[in-house]
Amino acid sequence: MSENKHSVTVTVCNPQGLHMRPAYLFAEAAAKFSSQIELVKDDLRIDGKSVLSILTLGATQGTQMALEATGPDAVDAVKVLAELVASGFPRESDG
Repeated sequence: MSENKHSVTVTVCNPQGLHMRPAYLFAEAAAKFSSQIELVKDDLRIDGKSVLSILTLGATQGTQMALEATGPDAVDAVKVLAELVASGFPRESDG
């Protein structure tokens, strides 16, 4: 089977940027997908399932980056993760 690749540009809207808690929430959500998840900012391409890698981006509010997923559930992964970034990483999930 061929692997699907899907990507979208996201903008960090959380006032504190991608600090520890949002990085953890993103990595935790990304880990639920079998696809490879990557975030691309400038010349950095990092593993979206790694909290420490996400923190190295230094993504502040307003930062734009590409969210890329490659694998069988790439479309769903990008949709869910882009919505998480757009939501500003709320404290509680809806389920």
